[in-house]
Amino acid sequence: MALPPKVYQFLVSVFASVGSVLYGYDLGVIAEAIASENFKQRFGDNPDETGAIVSVFTGGAFVGAFCAGPTGDTLGRRLAILIGAVIFCLGGALQTGAQTINYMYSGRALAGIGVGFTTMIVPMYQAELCHPSIRGRVTALQQFMLGVGALSAAWISYGAYIGFDDDDPKQWQVSLGIQIVPGAILALLILLFPESPRWLIAKGKEAEGLRTLAKLHSNGNENDAWVRAEFQQIQDSIAHEREHSAHSYSELFTDRSSFRRLFLACSIQASIQMTGVSAIQYYSVAIYSKIGIEGHETLRYQAISSVLALVAQFLCILFVDRTGRRWPLILGNLGNMVTFIIATALLAIYPPGTSNSGGAAWAFIAMTWTYNFCFSATCGPLSWIIPAEIFDTKTRSKGVSIACMTSFAFNTMIGQTTSVALDDETGIGWRWYIVFVVCNFTNAVFFWAVLPETAKRPLEEMRVLFTEAPWFVPTTDMSKFAPVDLERRVEEVEHKQAVAGQAV
Repeated sequence: MALPPKVYQFLVSVFASVGSVLYGYDLGVIAEAIASENFKQRFGDNPDETGAIVSVFTGGAFVGAFCAGPTGDTLGRRLAILIGAVIFCLGGALQTGAQTINYMYSGRALAGIGVGFTTMIVPMYQAELCHPSIRGRVTALQQFMLGVGALSAAWISYGAYIGFDDDDPKQWQVSLGIQIVPGAILALLILLFPESPRWLIAKGKEAEGLRTLAKLHSNGNENDAWVRAEFQQIQDSIAHEREHSAHSYSELFTDRSSFRRLFLACSIQASIQMTGVSAIQYYSVAIYSKIGIEGHETLRYQAISSVLALVAQFLCILFVDRTGRRWPLILGNLGNMVTFIIATALLAIYPPGTSNSGGAAWAFIAMTWTYNFCFSATCGPLSWIIPAEIFDTKTRSKGVSIACMTSFAFNTMIGQTTSVALDDETGIGWRWYIVFVVCNFTNAVFFWAVLPETAKRPLEEMRVLFTEAPWFVPTTDMSKFAPVDLERRVEEVEHKQAVAGQAV
């Protein structure tokens, strides 16, 4: 019995999202690794070196995202994912067997390059496969599976931390080594899944592209009206792009419509890092210690936080195609701001060493959990959904690549500066949180002003929205730019098929 098309699309996308598990796991596992006593004994606990171990991963991801753009355009989406998974496995092996800090740096950089490939290509691959009505929930899988990776890392790390003695390197090697498993699964199986039909059609493989569309949307029926209409729309869009759209990275900056989309995608990715999520993920142990929470308790609370984040990401998958993109992103940033205001006040009033701060510690934990829930239900998933869906076929790989590079550049900056900023002797301590309070507020205002609603709009009809609609969204009647082209094409195909049937 054949699966319903949307179920098949969803399952293919779930597997592709294993690439996001790699990212989430590596984000989560490093917090435990740098906190374990054996790791400190072998590699030291210098704040600058700790920051470098964290940030060299995202620096590598920056390079990987840059390389993934042309690789995805030249070799296809699946081969780009395969290359990223193989590089990630090599990096994970090098981290696990590291004997000196230089080996650790190298392993983290290689793993970062692999993650840069997969996180850039996977949401784009998902968006190009799926029906507009489920595209949001499918690309939201990127953040959900990232959460699965982070949750796995949190509990595995917690178990390794309390299960091995301080003189046993397995205290950090076990958790670092396990990351190779999902990378190997992704590398071994990705070529069994369909290539992006839009990439196939753009490369002149129209027949194969049509077969893939039919397999995805109509159980292989190439005469299905919706499949024929989308196939024609993709062909027309690609023909138009070849004449007018970007043929190089430079034209992303010179074409007004392309630049608007690039600016918005990069703004979203940069804003996500400035919500403070990376600071909390990387330095949870140091942050919790500021309010008097130490050792294995920190890892347990972080693991519970990962469970809440996963629940929030699942809710986003369920509702994002109903709620749209615009208001969840705005309200999510405002919610983040409120939690950071309360957490900042707690850190300021109850500095390290303050007695009788048990209630404050629990309030701080609650605010951290609330922040993680709010971020994971809104900002996190939307940072992958929106960039993957707003570009044309010709510009998508280039634009998403630059947006991902922006994300990793800001992630690297936060990772490198947070360890120093949180140091009460050499840094600014709790005042570092004020940066995130301000950024969450400005994020909300910015996206209220410039972010149009993109939900349920066919990929080929994004051009109208970003070419004709004004930049300032709140005063614009967006109903004038509602998607209609694909619906019209479906009606035309159905009419032609009906006429042909009557003639017979």
